[in-house]
Amino acid sequence: MTLVNAYAALEAGKPLEPFSYKLGAIGRREVDIKIIAAGICHSDLSMINNDWGSSQYPLVPGHENVGKVTAIGADVTNVAIGDIVGVGWTAESCAVCHICLSGSQHHCASQAGTIVGRHGGFADHVRVQDIWAIPLPKGLDPKLAGPLFCGGVTVFAPFMEFDIRPTHRVGIVGIGGLGHMALKFAAAWGCEVTAFTSSLDKTKQLKEMGAHRVVNSRDKDALKAERGRFDMVLSTVNVTLPWHSYLSALAPKGRLVMLGAALEPMQVPAFSLISGQKSVSGSQVGSPAMIATMLEFCARHNIKPLVEYFPMSKVNEALTHLESGKARYRIVLTRDDG
Repeated sequence: MTLVNAYAALEAGKPLEPFSYKLGAIGRREVDIKIIAAGICHSDLSMINNDWGSSQYPLVPGHENVGKVTAIGADVTNVAIGDIVGVGWTAESCAVCHICLSGSQHHCASQAGTIVGRHGGFADHVRVQDIWAIPLPKGLDPKLAGPLFCGGVTVFAPFMEFDIRPTHRVGIVGIGGLGHMALKFAAAWGCEVTAFTSSLDKTKQLKEMGAHRVVNSRDKDALKAERGRFDMVLSTVNVTLPWHSYLSALAPKGRLVMLGAALEPMQVPAFSLISGQKSVSGSQVGSPAMIATMLEFCARHNIKPLVEYFPMSKVNEALTHLESGKARYRIVLTRDDG
């Protein structure tokens, strides 16, 4: 048995504490991964605090993990011992239902989240089903790539799922951990990119990341002036906004895509959808194939998240830094032993 040393929340909302547990015999289609680096996502905070009512304690967060394969089950063929792989939100799916066979394994009714009912990557090892251990392409830094496995694929997937073309105009609402990666993807995709932000002091940096235009999201007149412009607007925030303004900003057949987990119900006037045949959609991480495609796209276009590093032993300081809104733009934990 492998002894795993980790950091866990023992109850909702409490600081993480050192925690150890044993991994049993490895399954035929399981992979053990020695963690190199683990990104911190706002979803980790939500799970620590049980905001979504699905947390089980002790809870080891960490679902943006990159590491080296140290053990594989008897039937594993997609990775080998020594490979550098990443693991995102999903750790397991049934592989035999219609949804899985259609290539949407992340929508499987029996899929298991990496930190939902199992232990994640704020640890020295993590175990997942083989198909969810995605090899890193050459050119991606293992200590930098973690945020791509959740935040990255979350903002990448809508470009593929909703047939976004280089001629389209795309708006990104909220330029934080998700939004800054969305800017980079949209720019590399060839779109005209507009950043909606309340922090205009970021303007120079946002344009360096790919924004062609920056709009003050708190200026009602500025929002009104965007009427009818966008083929897709990605909302990366987890708070309620004047959704009617962003629906008005859509061009005919435009789509507002919700990526941030705002807890309050949305108020969407029917005529905002009827006029111009507009739509509101959600999007959720991606399948193994989608994640692999996203990683190849990042390697090809040199897309990297902007990160701040903390040693794993400073995990509580890192979580406080994220919760305070000071992260620029993602946080990655690295092993204390290098």
